[in-house]
Amino acid sequence: MKKLPLVMALAIAFTTISSTPIFWGQIGHRTIGHIADGMLTKKAQKQVKRVLGHETLAEVSTWMDEIRSDRSYFYANTWHYCTIPDGMTYEEAPTQKGGDVIWALEKVIKELKEGGLSPEQEATNLKFLVHLVGDIHQPLHVGNGKDRGGNDVRVKWFNDRTNLHSVWDTKMIDGKQFSYTEFANWINHPSDAEVKSWQAATVRDWATESMSYRDQVYELPVDSTLRYGYSFKNFDIVKQRVLQAGVRLAGVVNEIYK
Repeated sequence: MKKLPLVMALAIAFTTISSTPIFWGQIGHRTIGHIADGMLTKKAQKQVKRVLGHETLAEVSTWMDEIRSDRSYFYANTWHYCTIPDGMTYEEAPTQKGGDVIWALEKVIKELKEGGLSPEQEATNLKFLVHLVGDIHQPLHVGNGKDRGGNDVRVKWFNDRTNLHSVWDTKMIDGKQFSYTEFANWINHPSDAEVKSWQAATVRDWATESMSYRDQVYELPVDSTLRYGYSFKNFDIVKQRVLQAGVRLAGVVNEIYK
């Protein structure tokens, strides 16, 4: 077999790496967990330590993505998202086989509040909770039923061929070159009124909020090439949703272990 020229081989390798989907991504999820870690009551802190040991909410926030290839957790593959077509409410939307992010959140919260779980199941539920609160706040995890939450919308992020979902999950956040603690320090300044209002909202309210951003999310240039302008226009939404998710995660965990 002929050897590929070095330049061509490197180009192929780069294309393969850059187009690989990255599991909001790791920075977003960890930022949400880190914000929540700092807002836990002393009682909740004690219970989280009992359940998770030396791991924090930030550190377990990506666990649900990391176990996707484990067959014993395949039942949770559909829990990362839900589909609510335009003009419908969650109650009116078709039921998602296997469950969806709203169903899963309501389920794990109920089970954690009721107690009586084995240590292993309590830890699993808490890890699910941390991740799913983040997922439902990413606008494209509440899909319109037309393009798999933006995964089928092909775009360019600068010169990188990708999809719209990935831009919202990772590309815009990673482009800022922040660690998750730096990102948290930047955005974690909610007012007392915001904390009270955000924590009073229900899981289904969170999904409705994500739907409310659809028009702006899908406002793309003709050539579908997204650059600084798209990020500048939308990054306030990213910051808002990550912060709300962190504040709300803390509120739910505090309520569970009050």
